[in-house]
Amino acid sequence: MSLSHIVLSSGRSIELTELRMSSTYGGMLEGYPCKPVNDRKVSGLWRQAEGAFPTTPVHLVPPTREYPDQTAGAFGPVEVLPSVACIGAFHSTVIAPELDPVLHRSALIVVWFQAVVDAPSGEDADLALRSIRWEELAQDHEV
Repeated sequence: MSLSHIVLSSGRSIELTELRMSSTYGGMLEGYPCKPVNDRKVSGLWRQAEGAFPTTPVHLVPPTREYPDQTAGAFGPVEVLPSVACIGAFHSTVIAPELDPVLHRSALIVVWFQAVVDAPSGEDADLALRSIRWEELAQDHEV
């Protein structure tokens, strides 16, 4: 059973079967959100996804970065990522037409950041998520 369905810009329907969410800056005890901190947050989430799903390709949707305060601190200006870090396991029908669609599916792990604690769903999902190039990024596997 899927958590939600998303219709990609290409028209392909994908299912979200697992979703892990965390606070982007949860546990940050010192410092402030800036490019070096955010780059580590993004790469750390990527590594976490690779470790959790070692046999499935991982794709990062580049996060938006906001600059609410142009005053530079010791590590540069304040740079803020969306408040929710997400890792989602998505599945769809096969990519390769020669594979049996009953015995095979395609899968992709997606890493992204979003502003709200909601599962993306339908055609209302963020455009960056709906723009994933599934046929290039996902991998077929036997069920």
